[in-house]
Amino acid sequence: MRLWLIVAIAAPALAGAAIAVLHVWPIGRPETIGVIAGDPARGAYLARMAGCIACHTDTSGGGQPLAGGVRLPTDFGTFYSPNLTTDPDHGIGSWTIQDFAAALRQGVSPEGKPYYPSFPYPFYNALSDQDVADLWAAFRTVPAVSKPSKPHDMMPPFNLRAGLKVWRALYHIPETFTSVSEKSDLWNRGKFIVEGPAHCGACHTPRNLLGARQAEMALHGAEDLPDGGKSPPITSAALKKEGWTVSALKYALQTGVMPNGDVFGGSMGEVVRDGTAFLSDEDRLAIATYLLERDG
Repeated sequence: MRLWLIVAIAAPALAGAAIAVLHVWPIGRPETIGVIAGDPARGAYLARMAGCIACHTDTSGGGQPLAGGVRLPTDFGTFYSPNLTTDPDHGIGSWTIQDFAAALRQGVSPEGKPYYPSFPYPFYNALSDQDVADLWAAFRTVPAVSKPSKPHDMMPPFNLRAGLKVWRALYHIPETFTSVSEKSDLWNRGKFIVEGPAHCGACHTPRNLLGARQAEMALHGAEDLPDGGKSPPITSAALKKEGWTVSALKYALQTGVMPNGDVFGGSMGEVVRDGTAFLSDEDRLAIATYLLERDG
């Protein structure tokens, strides 16, 4: 009885101490982006490629561009995409480019807090300084929307954001882009898009019970997407088995029409509508080439 009493008294104190330590545990690294002239047109193109429009514009609710509010229900709670407009109070208008780079590539807020992995920042680590500068230039042109971001509605203990620091230590694997010398420039461009800004693996890779991607099963499909749907495997072998060719996949990324005449639905339909339909023919060809030839 005495032991249980000691445990009952000590446990809350130890938990409180652990939470206090997590709050002051620093994460991230300083971003040292110099004075780089950003190209807003190229940045807008990258934003389409990266899914920023689809995730941060509440189209179904009549929301304004990049003002947030898109609902994402998961087993851990419900996420709501934040306001990314230039509003200084409710958006990112008061940020610096260094703040933007740290959020984008490291998943760390200007206050040093971790973002939830519903934000696919590990993939954005592949972006170069010039990519970040271009994106920043594009975001600076977005009209301000004075609308507070809706807070996430997370279940305990996932509502304790400081606990994400432990999750990061266990599972955070920043994606870095390394070209493959024996492959073509087109293939390597596809590799950069798929494994980087387009973050295809965020939806097409299964996750463990704590929401971390199973790296060894990259692009093998997932059974439990946040919206309750499934994603098919998009490995080379799986695509070829389903009759996909490079030209068919390139066409589907532009139109949403599959080889059997059906169309993409759900989140993939949104990816095409708000993202890949805006890409150049060459980039869609690069994506298709990489996916069909990735395993070979």
